[in-house]
Amino acid sequence: MIKSQYMKFKKDDVIRIIFTIFAFSSLLFLLGIIIILFKEGLPVFDVVRLFEFIGGKSWYPTHEPASFGILPLIMGSVWVAIGAMIICVPIGIGTALYLHEIAGYRQRMILKPIVEILAGIPSIVYGFFGMVIMAPFLQKLLNLPVGLSLFTASVILGIMAVPTVSSIAEDALNYVPKSFREASFALGANRWQTLVRVVIPAAGSGISTSIILGMSRIVGETMTVLMVAGGAAIIPHSIFQPVRPMTATIAAEMGEAVMGGAHYHALFAIGLILFLITLVFNIIAEFISRRYRLKLGLGR
Repeated sequence: MIKSQYMKFKKDDVIRIIFTIFAFSSLLFLLGIIIILFKEGLPVFDVVRLFEFIGGKSWYPTHEPASFGILPLIMGSVWVAIGAMIICVPIGIGTALYLHEIAGYRQRMILKPIVEILAGIPSIVYGFFGMVIMAPFLQKLLNLPVGLSLFTASVILGIMAVPTVSSIAEDALNYVPKSFREASFALGANRWQTLVRVVIPAAGSGISTSIILGMSRIVGETMTVLMVAGGAAIIPHSIFQPVRPMTATIAAEMGEAVMGGAHYHALFAIGLILFLITLVFNIIAEFISRRYRLKLGLGR
């Protein structure tokens, strides 16, 4: 009896240790990434000052003398992200509202898997679609000198981010207690008034989280913008100009950068800035989501 209890406790301890290792391994990987980014990225500031690096308007890392101004890359990322959010936010939230509030059982069984399929398509497939089909179509339709542009990248990334925004927003709507709707109907509100004035405000924090995570998804995308954004490291003055976001710059130039050189460290510094941006987005999303759960008494 005592031996069996001892074996049980020993087995429980082993399982607990294994799962503890799994839990903390993610933290170790994160710390490793942070250490590498700081170690390889900070040496570039021995060559160029921080404000010149972030605010410089010329990115010519292989010229003599080299220029490491990443403002065109930052502006390219910002404008592509804004354009993509203009597309994905209304479509994603509208899809979530339709699936949760309006669609019947059969419609939901058809539309929800389609949205999930969009989430599972590799980004390079989106890139091929944008480069081979959408870019030539827009170039011919709008009589543009080039079809690979900020606008094309925004459209493709907006479509890519729709499943992220839609699924998280729908989860937020599912968290709204049914008693909220019942109370609204009991007070004489119709379905539309209940949706606009009760359900959406109650799920507002969760919907905000979906938008922030969708933006994080857009900012971190690499292959698609590399293929459809045009690849020009310039500050765009029109949505139909080619741009080069930060992620595309890293992917395009890391293979040709001399290991240990200023160009190499500059690319790691760009990666560090991207990491900090996405980290801030995810922290904000988690903060909003936690406040939302506590507000509704759904746990900590």
